[in-house]
This record gives sequence, C-alpha cells and structure tokens, in this order.
Amino acid sequence: MKVHHLNVGSLRKIEPTYGPLAPLPIVCHALLVETDDAGLVLVEAGLGLDDVRRPGESLAADWVALAEPLLDPDETAVRQIVRLGYDPADVHDIVVTHLDVDHSGGLPDFPHARVHVFEAERRAALAEAPSRRYRPAHWAHDPHWITYGGDGGRDWFGFPGARPLEGLPPEILLVPLGGHSAGHAGVAVRHDDRWLLHAGDAYFYHRELDDDTPHGHPLMDVVQHESEVDRAARVATQARLRALVREHGDEVTVVSAHDPWELDRLRP
Repeated sequence: MKVHHLNVGSLRKIEPTYGPLAPLPIVCHALLVETDDAGLVLVEAGLGLDDVRRPGESLAADWVALAEPLLDPDETAVRQIVRLGYDPADVHDIVVTHLDVDHSGGLPDFPHARVHVFEAERRAALAEAPSRRYRPAHWAHDPHWITYGGDGGRDWFGFPGARPLEGLPPEILLVPLGGHSAGHAGVAVRHDDRWLLHAGDAYFYHRELDDDTPHGHPLMDVVQHESEVDRAARVATQARLRALVREHGDEVTVVSAHDPWELDRLRP
C-alpha cells in the first residue's frame, strides 16, 4: 500500500516552543491510502467544500473565531485527490478518528463512501449536534455508516481492542485511544514494512510524546483540555503512546492530527 500525507485544512498559525522550527499554521493531517483491492481509503475528512463555501451554515461561528481556518477549496481532500490524478469516486471508504468539526467536514464530498467510526462516537455526535464540536451539516447526506462497538478486537502493541475494518485490508486497524471524545480512535496502517499510527487528537504537539520531559503547546493545550471528555483516559492514552514510541519506535511511526511540524517531516 502507498500512503499520501495531506493537509486538509490550515488553521491559525502557531509558534513552536523551541528553535530552530519556524512558525506554521496548525494543520488537519489526513492520509490517503492506496490499497490493492479496496480502492482508495481516506483517513480523516478534514474541512470540506461546503465548509469553505458556506462556513456560516456548516461551521460554528465560535469555532471559526477560535481556529481561524484558511477555508481554501484547494486544501479540501476532494480537490487534492483530483490533483493527485485520482477519481474521488474511487474513495470507497473513509475512516475517521472521531467526528469533531475539523475531522468530518469533508464527508459530504464523498457521498457514496462508507464511513468507519466507533459507535460511541457516532452516537455522541448525533446526540450533541449542533454544537461547536459536532456539525449536522457534515452528515446531512446520510452517509453509509459502518460502526464498531467497544468490545472485542485484539491487542496491538499494548493497545487493547484494535479492530479490523469491514471490507478493508487487515493492514488497516481502528485502535481505541480514549479520552478526547466519546469514541475517539487512532487508525493504524501498515506499509513499507512498518506501521503508521494516525493518533487523531490523542495528542496535539509532538513534544507531548517526549519520553524524558513531555510537555504540550500552550495554545493547543487550551483546546485539548476544553474538549476532553475523560481526562484520566486521555492522560493514560498519552502515556501509552509514549511507551509505544519508546519501545517500538523502530516499528511504528506515530502522528497526530494537528501538529504541522510532524506533517512537514513526513511529506516529500
């Protein structure tokens, strides 16, 4: 399988907490996975064309004021997929870590795609919308949901409950990463003889995974703390991610949804 790293929504610019890194806009990091038999799989949907065209209807005003999205149609996943030479209709499946506004806005751009998510997350999104967090416009097209319960699964590098996804290769797994939202998950993809774990919003800044002196980013910490649904679970998830990097860094690359410096390291 081949993996493309995409930024599907630039947000407000932030400063790093150390040099020599330059300030960069917060990103919405998505993966486009080319599979052998299942077409294209999009991991995270980011901001979509409706968000760009009609932000007043599709997005919450207070979220726009806080996040300061660029709202560039060329950053949407559907436009980037076309530029890569693919047909968006070949995106048969979208796997989302959760359904926050900046992770689900592109779903309507792929109306025939199946959407894979934990059932607890879908249930919370439908119950709590409309809110700053969950926007009903993002699933008004009535997507084909494929949801997964919290029971079962297998151990994946010390993370219990990892689930293979219906109709997708076994090299793509949904991995529970609790704390940020009701059914938050990571998405693990095996390619080039190693694993890539898209950890969603389980952490926001790469230095949170430092083994010796982990620390967050002062601006993104505000968002992280305000949006968590279970602090103890979130802290435990981050501790497990640090152990994953420490003990299996030669087998697994971990990325988050919003750290621009991580994305820069992974894109050509």
